[in-house]
Amino acid sequence: MKIGLYFGTFNPIHIGHLTIANHIAEYSDLDKVWFVVTPHSPFKKKNSLLADRQRYEMVYRATYDYIKLEPSDIEFNLPQPNYTINTLAYLQEKYPQHEFALIMGEDNLKSFHKWKNYELILENHHIYVYPRISEGQVETQFDKHHKIHKIDAPIMELSSTFIRKAIKDGKNVRPMLPEHVWGYLDEMNFYR
Repeated sequence: MKIGLYFGTFNPIHIGHLTIANHIAEYSDLDKVWFVVTPHSPFKKKNSLLADRQRYEMVYRATYDYIKLEPSDIEFNLPQPNYTINTLAYLQEKYPQHEFALIMGEDNLKSFHKWKNYELILENHHIYVYPRISEGQVETQFDKHHKIHKIDAPIMELSSTFIRKAIKDGKNVRPMLPEHVWGYLDEMNFYR
């Protein structure tokens, strides 16, 4: 089985994440997309995150009705801060029957050359890139690489940061969140 790994803090997961993941699951050669809930990205401050299990619960609720989308807490038990190369090595060892690919926004591809062991990632994995509106250029080495696949997914300019701030400011963000995620956020009084 060919599985796309969509890494993120998902703080919270929103309809942009779901739309992109579902589009890639339906319009590429991937069989499934796993939302890998990241406990601590080396690029983010940990104090702004909800607890790992709370974010996993939101992803679980958001993907429950989608057969090709699944939550993953695989990184919760790996040393922190975690790097993608370590998670990929762990997954290959744990699930040798699967082929794993990365899913990332074009903005991340622009900084991919700064990732730990990015050459090794590219040597062993395909990368599916969805469009993002962002500054800067993609490195020439990645522009026409045979393992990098640009996906013509909808451009979703919605961010978890925007949603958190809007909730804090008392705005109605319900249409931006999957119904079950909104219910959980509201019930738990998150981000207020």
